Amino acid sequence: MKNKNSGRFAAAAALALGVGLGTAACGSGGGSSTAPSAPSATGPVVVAGVEIRPDPVLNAALPDAVRKAGKVRVASDVPYPPFEMYQSEGKTGMTGLDYELGQAIGARLGVRFEFQAQKFDGIVPAIQAGKYDAAISALTDNKEREQVVDFVDYSASGTGLMVAKGNPEKIVTLDDLCGRKVAVETGTNQQKLLDRHQDACRSAGRGAIEVQAFPKDSDAQLVLRSGKVVADVLTKPAAGWTARVADDGTAFEVVDDPAAAAGYNASPNGIAISKALPRLTDAVQTALQQLIDDGTVAKIYDKYGVASIAVERAVRNGAVD
Repeated sequence: MKNKNSGRFAAAAALALGVGLGTAACGSGGGSSTAPSAPSATGPVVVAGVEIRPDPVLNAALPDAVRKAGKVRVASDVPYPPFEMYQSEGKTGMTGLDYELGQAIGARLGVRFEFQAQKFDGIVPAIQAGKYDAAISALTDNKEREQVVDFVDYSASGTGLMVAKGNPEKIVTLDDLCGRKVAVETGTNQQKLLDRHQDACRSAGRGAIEVQAFPKDSDAQLVLRSGKVVADVLTKPAAGWTARVADDGTAFEVVDDPAAAAGYNASPNGIAISKALPRLTDAVQTALQQLIDDGTVAKIYDKYGVASIAVERAVRNGAVD
């Protein structure tokens, strides 16, 4: 699929959670674009309308250096909507799904998740070098990376289908693209997915997909707007975000194929944590599971229009490749 590391997202394994710390948080809804309140090591933080309070048991379980510093140093490649973005052009304040998730986890742990911008290809080496404790940057959990960092998986996402609002062509699955004109960004995993599906279209006697590839997805969106194609094929999180914000949500919508709720060829995204900090990994895994169980994670994901990529278990090192 299309992403900055050419493999950010395959199915998240539903493994049992092996950590038993802490208690559940509480809170209620909210879907505004307001960034989380300022992180605090001692008081509550509001994220996506949910007030999250520190868990002293989880705080005590943190590595001594992290607890004394009162913060976790987090690398993130900004911007990559809807995962990480700047609050406004020319400003350094961050927002986005990853940022808000980090603030929520930090609030449960009783420390700040201090995000710093880092080029994507330098994230893992910087963790290894001790510059950062962790990274939250739509980073695919794969076996190669698991050799040098540990992961706590928080989402699973793949390719999505974005159509005109109201879905006038009644697109539901990839098969519905057979014999139709479809837009995609050139050289992406989405284009490869369409190429691989051509044989299935021909075998079904429905004709090949007429793929129109463009240098940027914004170009693909333009031809979808004009009705020249029936769908734009892109990452499902990007599709969800675009459908939510374009023309205040009136231009596009995302197709939800029941057989691929998280998108086609979905793979896990994980919080990468230094192998030198196993107690931090344990605490993050437990805090994330609490936030999944009490509905906070769902509220954050829904705020960014990507509820379908949420997972039910905070799996540790769940790569399947």
